[in-house]
Amino acid sequence: QAQLVESGGGLVQPGGPLRLSCAVSGYTLDYYAIGWFRQAPGKEREGVSCISSSGGSTNYADSVKGRFTISRDNAKNTVSLQMNSLKPEDTAIYYCAADLYGPCVLWRYEYDYWGQGTQVTVSS
Repeated sequence: QAQLVESGGGLVQPGGPLRLSCAVSGYTLDYYAIGWFRQAPGKEREGVSCISSSGGSTNYADSVKGRFTISRDNAKNTVSLQMNSLKPEDTAIYYCAADLYGPCVLWRYEYDYWGQGTQVTVSS
């Protein structure tokens, strides 16, 4: 069973960057598609980005395209989400999730394992 731990959240000014990391243990990362999701207060959890097990396929929500970049390092068992040009509406708890042998999709119910989340606040 995979365990996921997110890190890198914090307070950032509008327009600034932030880099989130997801460390995976308990299973080799090679076989997992990884997704990033976020949940703002009073809103549903939504998909932000995902990456296939090989890293050859990625997907982004329209709201973050051109600003966020997902990447993975299977040797280090980590997946990163580089977030640039952050906006106040990006404020949320960000979660990473893993899907064993799964596709890269932004549908939360596809994913089997979840981290505890990391808070991202974009405010001046």
